[in-house]
Amino acid sequence: MEKENTKRQLKKAKTIADYQFGAGAGEILFPESVEFILSKTRRIAQIKESGKRIATLRSFDGLLTLSIEGAKRLHRVFKYPRIRVVMNEESSEFIRKGGTAFCKHVIETDPAIRAYDEVMLVDEKDRLLATGKAMLSGEEIEIFEHGVAVKVRYGIEK
Repeated sequence: MEKENTKRQLKKAKTIADYQFGAGAGEILFPESVEFILSKTRRIAQIKESGKRIATLRSFDGLLTLSIEGAKRLHRVFKYPRIRVVMNEESSEFIRKGGTAFCKHVIETDPAIRAYDEVMLVDEKDRLLATGKAMLSGEEIEIFEHGVAVKVRYGIEK
C-alpha cells in the first residue's frame, strides 16, 4: 500500500510540474528516488531527495514552489530563456543573497512568463542567482521602469 501511494504521489508531482513548467519538467525534477513529506492531512507538502528539498506543494493552489535545488535541475536542462528573468550585473550580488528583483535591473525575460509564475533569476551569463515568484508578466517586467519584478524566495547564497 505504501509503495502504491508513493507511485501515485510521484505521478501527481510530475504531472503538476509538467503543467506548471512545461513538458518534461516532472522527469527533470523528480526521479524515482524522491521522498514525500506529507502534511497533517496526508497531502504532499514537500518533495525531497537525499535530504535536499526540491519543491514545496502550495496548499492554496496546488502548484509548486522551487527550491534552489529544484531550480538548478531545471536550469541545467531547460534552454535559455525558458522561465528565466535575466538580471543586470550590478544587481546580481544582491539577488544572490535573496534580495528583491526590481524591473529597472532586468535585462531580458522569457516572454511566456505570466504574473505569479515561479521563475529562475539568472545573470547575464545565464548563471543561476535565485528562484522566486514573478509579480508581472515577462513583457511587463521588461517594459516597466519601476516596481518589483520578482519576489525572490531563495537566493543561492541565502
